[in-house]
Amino acid sequence: MREDSGAAPATSPSSAVARPQMPPSVQAGAMTHAIFRVARLHRMLAGQLLRRVGLHPGQELVMMQLWDLGPQRQTDLVRLLGSDAATMTRTVKRLENAGFVRRRPSTTDKRATIIEATTASLALRKEVEQIWAELEDGAADALTADEQDEAIRILARIEDSLSRAAERHAPLA
Repeated sequence: MREDSGAAPATSPSSAVARPQMPPSVQAGAMTHAIFRVARLHRMLAGQLLRRVGLHPGQELVMMQLWDLGPQRQTDLVRLLGSDAATMTRTVKRLENAGFVRRRPSTTDKRATIIEATTASLALRKEVEQIWAELEDGAADALTADEQDEAIRILARIEDSLSRAAERHAPLA
């Protein structure tokens, strides 16, 4: 664990924006605090970029799955995206109201609902891909290709660790 020297807030060499000093109460969780800040900024930027095409963060992930994999059962979208049923239901309803997806009953399972991208949503695909490229540039512009690869490897290890921790702390059924 790193100790905060109490110095003034850090700034990156390419930015004049000051990074907030870590409050003493979170110093025991310095990496958790850093992840929280990065995730918050990433989601904020994603929201700003996606607003241009009428989407909210997370909705583009549903659309990407549908564009790449074709029609999916709603339960499969929940699993693929690590979501929960209630959140996916709200997301699909909003995308349906916007005209980007269509729901229909499954022909093989009466309990299942199939979600499919509409023709109207196909016009968004290129724009969403461009937005993700801009988001990637925003996240990685100060990193070399090797640093980006290393960051991806480290983030995958953190994700694995958090997944194991979540399983250990999952409520009993």
